[in-house]
Amino acid sequence: MPSQAEIGRRFKERHAQPGIIVLPNPWDAGTAKLLQSMGFEALATTSLGMSIALGRPDGENAVSRAELIANCRQIAGATDLPVNADLENGYADDPKEAASILREAAEAGIVAGSLEDWDGEKIYDFNHAVERVAAGVEMARSLPVPFTFVARAEGYGRRVESLDDTLKRLQAFEKAGADVLYAPHFRDIATMKIAVSAVSKPLNVVMSAADPSITVAEMEAIGIKRVSVGGALARLAMAAFMKGAREMKEKGGFTWMRDALSGKELKDVLR
Repeated sequence: MPSQAEIGRRFKERHAQPGIIVLPNPWDAGTAKLLQSMGFEALATTSLGMSIALGRPDGENAVSRAELIANCRQIAGATDLPVNADLENGYADDPKEAASILREAAEAGIVAGSLEDWDGEKIYDFNHAVERVAAGVEMARSLPVPFTFVARAEGYGRRVESLDDTLKRLQAFEKAGADVLYAPHFRDIATMKIAVSAVSKPLNVVMSAADPSITVAEMEAIGIKRVSVGGALARLAMAAFMKGAREMKEKGGFTWMRDALSGKELKDVLR
């Protein structure tokens, strides 16, 4: 097993190497192991998937900071792949207090993590958002293991429809020293291309809100460095679960079992 420092170093170096990084989002140890068995090179946590597993709605501060770190530890401990954590807004408005969650994530085995520029209700004003990124950069560089810090600009498609505002933030976050830039809610390849051309640091996009017909090859061709899917795999799993349950309840049927993984296949992966 490689050390956490070695995993972190390789992941940072991977961002400077050719090829796009596909980061599927497990929500527990079992899904992390399943994804590693398929040959993915890195993973990312999902706040929505974690919330579903706990029986709570996502995005309503229903998951505590301690629970988030526990989920990070569970996923990082289940695999030797690099894990990038969704650290929300750091559970704090203050830049240094928010940045301290990076240290907790690293102590849990995480080698990369993101901080958002909104508190769940409002986008932070520009200068405050940049201060938070600068604090995150300072914290990431002080950690005993190589840590990839990701700065997220949340406004586009959420509270601020202006693409210009998002690009301005991404550029400022880059200048503040973020290793990776992340703007959720881009829905089409044309918008992604504009964002790529506006910055020089690696850009992460998420497909959970985008046109699902877009392919990894198309994103790589325009210069996207990382793609994740947020809570989409968790929602897909819940859809299959509900489909089977509805068939049992409404029709008394069990044909859904034909699509289920075999017990042997699961044991082989999880053993």
